[in-house]
Amino acid sequence: MSKFVLSEINIYPIKSLGGIRLEKAQLEEKGLQYDRRWMLVDEEGIFITQRKHFELALLQVNISDGKLTVSHKTSPEQSISFSLDEDTGEQISVVIWNDTATALEVNKSVNDWFSDFLKFKVKLVKMPLTEKRLVDRDYALNEEVVSFADGYPCLIIGQSSLDGLNEKLTEPIFMDRFRPNFVFTGGEPHVEDNFQNFQIGEVLFSAVKPCARCVLITIDQQTGEKGQEPLRTLAGYRTVGKKIMFGQNLLHQHTGIISVGDELRVIDWKGKN
Repeated sequence: MSKFVLSEINIYPIKSLGGIRLEKAQLEEKGLQYDRRWMLVDEEGIFITQRKHFELALLQVNISDGKLTVSHKTSPEQSISFSLDEDTGEQISVVIWNDTATALEVNKSVNDWFSDFLKFKVKLVKMPLTEKRLVDRDYALNEEVVSFADGYPCLIIGQSSLDGLNEKLTEPIFMDRFRPNFVFTGGEPHVEDNFQNFQIGEVLFSAVKPCARCVLITIDQQTGEKGQEPLRTLAGYRTVGKKIMFGQNLLHQHTGIISVGDELRVIDWKGKN
């Protein structure tokens, strides 16, 4: 049996913007600390994503000294910073897919910076600590909560799954297209499809739903340019019920520290007692 080892930890503090790769991370109730705790919304409070606004891929996020900084990948002089604790106190009702949640506006100057970048009016909002956005009840195990992520606190993908895909592509792609929180080494491509319950460090996870992929994975995260791949190639061998699956959505039962190099220990496999 292959040994599975955690090789990457990634967070995406502002939904749909560039991620941050970590060596160690705190897993909280809603997911990894700072992951998708901020989000851009339009004037109606509806979330903004790369699916429609490819240029968001060009905005890199960093966290240092209690501040979050957003900068343009090709023009780093275009940047803005604000305190991780900053908000106006003004509550806004926001919409993520079929969910409505309460958010706090960060500040007007941040809104203006993002509005100038996108060429239409947006607001940057953060999720209050007290907000309880529930995971889909069809998949929840214990009324788990989630940040502004699409639907689940964490996403995992095996490195071998990407390697297998890249063997089929003319031009290989990076894992950042798929925006996973966790990447692990070991096993055959898509071995994560068979995980039921597993541990990373001392934290227990359950793989509850395959991740259905969309047009976002066709956007080059380095250039913001959209293509046909890898969606077209994946459609040929990863389509299940008219959806293209890649990676597993996770729920977790504990909080704790997770580090690159931790062993991933499978406790239960799907289809096996």
